[in-house]
Amino acid sequence: MRRGLAGGLLLALVSGAAPALADMERPVARAASLDVWQQGFRNRALAAGIPTDVFDTAFALVKYNAGTRAQDANQSEFQRPIWAYLDDAVSARRIETGRRKARELAPALQRISRRYGVQSDILLAIWGMETSFGGFRGNTYTIEALANAAHDGRRRAFAEAELIAALRILASGVVTPQHMLGGWSGAMGDTQFMPSTYLKYAVDGNGDGWRDFWGRDPLDALASSANYLHALGWKNGAPWGQEVILPAGFDYALTGEHATRSARFWNARGVRLASGAKLEDHGATALLLPAGARGPVFAIYPNFQVIRHYNMSVSYALAVGHLADRIAGADGFSTPWPRQDPPLSRTQVQDIQRALMALGLDTGGADGRIGPKTVAAVQAWQKSQGMRADGYATPEIWRALR
Repeated sequence: MRRGLAGGLLLALVSGAAPALADMERPVARAASLDVWQQGFRNRALAAGIPTDVFDTAFALVKYNAGTRAQDANQSEFQRPIWAYLDDAVSARRIETGRRKARELAPALQRISRRYGVQSDILLAIWGMETSFGGFRGNTYTIEALANAAHDGRRRAFAEAELIAALRILASGVVTPQHMLGGWSGAMGDTQFMPSTYLKYAVDGNGDGWRDFWGRDPLDALASSANYLHALGWKNGAPWGQEVILPAGFDYALTGEHATRSARFWNARGVRLASGAKLEDHGATALLLPAGARGPVFAIYPNFQVIRHYNMSVSYALAVGHLADRIAGADGFSTPWPRQDPPLSRTQVQDIQRALMALGLDTGGADGRIGPKTVAAVQAWQKSQGMRADGYATPEIWRALR
């Protein structure tokens, strides 16, 4: 039987569930707070040159969205084990779709690749990762997503700057507010550009005179991503990374995303490609162990860091690189993932980060996300304990640090 609102409140009070009232009142209070924030932001936007009619029309569609903070805190590339993330990101269906798109768009992709100096398989992989090749580009109103993030998110200044950029896009007339839809973060189009990135790097990829990220033709977005990667320093024809094998007795303290050496250095220490060949010189090279010493190991090159600028997650960069390789016809990894390892909860990661910070090691904060600084801090602690210093946080390390 469906209870009325009053009956539900009465039952909550009788049962002592008083917090339910606060939970119900909180969205109302935050919606009112959003209105207050909007008035202040309107003054800043108009001072930045946004036309009054553009602002008022855009914000007439904005409403409070309680999910903004929750989605920001639970991005899968930061929360799931790397192998679970890659299972979805580099699925057989996505590989096959990428290969089909490569055939269908071959002339246009070749033209874009020649113009911007970025391999087409990388562009296809980004497209596949961001929107499943345009299958789902998001249905959230971009101004609303950014307004909620600016009002109630963890990066308010960033969100406000992106809002100004989004309003400039609306003022240009390339899209209407009703059609400016995208992801929950404010990213837009087939390759999910943030508004400020669009203003800097979006190009006309199909020659129709527009930089249209909201229609069904993906060429503007693909060419724009190529232009962006080129500006970030992409080295055409060079790999993002390669799977390698480490010799017995290898010093794991030498590894780490930013511990770059020459190919000669690694070859002299017995590092070999999975095929058994020596590493070729592709520039500054580091060894990445996303699942520790018992999982696959990768030699990563400057192009890996370019992908990281597109999305700062190591898991994302690895997925883009591997998906690109698979679309181009490569096989899967030689070394299996340690799937038997139980994943750490966000609270456990925070415990590890706090314990390491208490020991004077820099984890970059206690945000519950294992990034390069946390990996380096775990590695330093392992080395101080005489352990294999692979930087891989495990339940055993969590228990030891507690």
